Amino acid sequence: MKTMKILIVDDEPHLRTLIQQTLEELEDEGVDLFTASNGEEALQTIRDEQPNLVFLDVMMPKKNGFDVCNAVKNELGLGHIHIILLTAKGQEFDRKRGQEVGADLYMTKPFDPDALIAKARSVLGLSTPGV
Repeated sequence: MKTMKILIVDDEPHLRTLIQQTLEELEDEGVDLFTASNGEEALQTIRDEQPNLVFLDVMMPKKNGFDVCNAVKNELGLGHIHIILLTAKGQEFDRKRGQEVGADLYMTKPFDPDALIAKARSVLGLSTPGV
């Protein structure tokens, strides 16, 4: 079976760790977790690893989440990579911008860890334990 990969991109170390800990249970099901702390690092990891799913912070140094998403979806031709934008800004303008650059989903912080893991399972086609 092909390894599934999730990339977690956030410039705040504690949030990266929190998301990583939330998704750790998926490692038992063959999912590899990667992290990046800024947009440029994220793009490099996406090119190198071709993750199935990216949890992408919007407000970051070097390249913001919108720019990274646009590059992945429209410039690199990697439209099959599922991108979920994570942001503290829940304004309609940001949602629209996320749609314009090709984001698959938009989640606001603080997020519900159960919702995060459920979304990851759904995108990767993993069954929910106990269901």
